[in-house]
Amino acid sequence: MFNFLRKSFARKKARRVTSEYPHKIETFHLQDEGTVQFANWLNPLVLNKIISQSEINFYKRFIKPGDMAIDIGTNIGDTTIPMALAAGKSGLVLGFDPNPFVYKILEVNTKLNPDKVNIQIFPYAITDKETEFIYSSSEASFANGGIQEVNHGIHGKYTLPEKIKGIRLTDFLLKNYPDKLDRLAYIKVDAEGLDSMILKSIKDIIEKYSPVVVAECFTNSSAEERYDLFNTVALPGYKLYKFDDFLDTAAITPLLQKEDMTKWKTFNLYGIKS
Repeated sequence: MFNFLRKSFARKKARRVTSEYPHKIETFHLQDEGTVQFANWLNPLVLNKIISQSEINFYKRFIKPGDMAIDIGTNIGDTTIPMALAAGKSGLVLGFDPNPFVYKILEVNTKLNPDKVNIQIFPYAITDKETEFIYSSSEASFANGGIQEVNHGIHGKYTLPEKIKGIRLTDFLLKNYPDKLDRLAYIKVDAEGLDSMILKSIKDIIEKYSPVVVAECFTNSSAEERYDLFNTVALPGYKLYKFDDFLDTAAITPLLQKEDMTKWKTFNLYGIKS
């Protein structure tokens, strides 16, 4: 009973009081990758991450050793690390997240497993124009959040004191990684309802290199916004699928028309060129 009350109090505090939380490095023993480490954030509002072979095998369906992958909205690296394990040391994963609270933990995670991964991270939001944005969250510990040019409170009442930088990803890639783009295999976007805007801003890259595209259908998205996300991912030759989790055993459901996007409150989808 005492432990339950202690955890409940900690969660309430994390929602209302901005604080720094430490991390704990945990070790996982996987069948194929061997020993893998991951830094879990000890924020009471964040679930403990477990690295599994099933998750890595999910990414291996799309990412081969030596490939390049991009993680937009990395948070602490809970998808970045499995993606990088699939790409291997010879591959490259680029990670982007402007939230300084999660970025500190992400930095720790990118330095782990140096013999198995190649990760480069940047504290930027990916947007359709290069400018500065307000970053807000619904809870004070900033475990998640979103950007906006003018604070309308759509992401919550807690706001970072300093603005964050937004960049155009196409310009960034052409300037810094032109020799890697031929191996671009996978792009994941999780941006609190801004997925469609981001994907539209890199449409030229997607059309040229045909990576698998993963996005989230956000809980609060309207029907029109859901239709827009469907149409944005459903580029010529692409087929769309809803999937239940980032596991190789997860159920997969074809998304055949835009109206299918309204069948579930929130879910992940991927588009793959057939």
